[in-house]
Amino acid sequence: MAIEITKEEVFAFHDGGKVRVALSKPLKTQKDLCLAYTPGVAQAVKAIAAEPTRAFDLSAKRNLVAVVSDGTAILGLGDLGAAASIPVMEGKAALFKSFAGVDAWPVPLAHCRQGGADTGKTDPKRVIEAVRAIAPMYGGINLEDIAAPACFEIEDTLDAELDIPVFHDDQWGTAVITVAGLINYATIAKRALGDLRVVINGAGAAGIRIADMCKAAGVRDLTMCDSKGVIRADRDDLSAHKRRHAVTTDKRTLREALAGAHVFIGVSAAGVLTGEDVKTMADFPAIFAMANPDPEIEPAEVARALAGKPYVMATGRSDYPNQINNVLGFPFLFRGALDVRARTINTAMKVAASHALAALAREPVPEDVKALYPGETLTFGPGYIIPKAFDRRLYAAVSYAVAEAAVKSGAAPAETDLAAVKARLEAGL
Repeated sequence: MAIEITKEEVFAFHDGGKVRVALSKPLKTQKDLCLAYTPGVAQAVKAIAAEPTRAFDLSAKRNLVAVVSDGTAILGLGDLGAAASIPVMEGKAALFKSFAGVDAWPVPLAHCRQGGADTGKTDPKRVIEAVRAIAPMYGGINLEDIAAPACFEIEDTLDAELDIPVFHDDQWGTAVITVAGLINYATIAKRALGDLRVVINGAGAAGIRIADMCKAAGVRDLTMCDSKGVIRADRDDLSAHKRRHAVTTDKRTLREALAGAHVFIGVSAAGVLTGEDVKTMADFPAIFAMANPDPEIEPAEVARALAGKPYVMATGRSDYPNQINNVLGFPFLFRGALDVRARTINTAMKVAASHALAALAREPVPEDVKALYPGETLTFGPGYIIPKAFDRRLYAAVSYAVAEAAVKSGAAPAETDLAAVKARLEAGL
């Protein structure tokens, strides 16, 4: 169901911003003032100086995430600069708080382009230096809307250097949710992940990481396409990340790759797929057309092409069933990571989040959640393979799966009391 909004409503909603500072402790008496600032604050300062990890206990650090962007890849709008990224970064911070109780703050970065200019390509080293400089205040770093290929180097370097989670949502967020949908498609179609033939169109940050996540989850037969066609091993124009997914094949075009495939995953452009293309896919296919604002193929065209036949359709839009929405992932990935003081958000934690999301979609949906989505049938099946964003069960289910995977994979201290973490999460926000 489409929700109509006007420019005036958007501007009114954003008037004055979407985030603000709130105090977590009272400041009403002279003693409060002595505790919050001088002389009492000196005790906290000396404790952190003697043992830096105490910053997690004696400051907001343990529940605070920086939402960082240089504004080079804002939504589907492109490179509009750091200042223009602020509404998106504020929105991200609002989602962190609303859905997972994580305090987050926008950190738009200017002068992080090559040569220190305000325009042009990202200089990864400048972003890395800026984030490294602010990191002591934060328990995690969420990178956002940073263009490829710079985003890969930035995330990889910071994740290796810092002792807190660093997560680029444009790379991994869509991937986590997509794999959750893929798991449930395989369940409905009664196919093993390892038996699926998957075709991904789009080899930017999202496409590369979707491929990584699919393989980590068990997919073995995966073909990627970019604007020049199939990413073949004999091409000499591939980046290192594309080359990791290059295949030996005679197929050269998306259409050729799609013939007989079980799954199409699109993170590319509107209209690249036709009904005739879909007809060449295997019986009971899945089409994840996630280009925004317009998908690679409209659901109505798929319905016409596959009239009377079973299929699964997903998009990135809220007005169609099965929305692949990042808000199902990043708040809970960070909630789980922060709650066990994980040093990173590794592959095991991401795959755990995907499985938890998939499992929740197979459970009966509470009536209060159904009431938020009138006109939709929220029963597990082709039209409902992904939980809805306002399903409050996500908070405990996904966050705990991430926390447990962090401890078991060694990303968090082995002595972590997981039972206590689970109890706190189940107690709710």
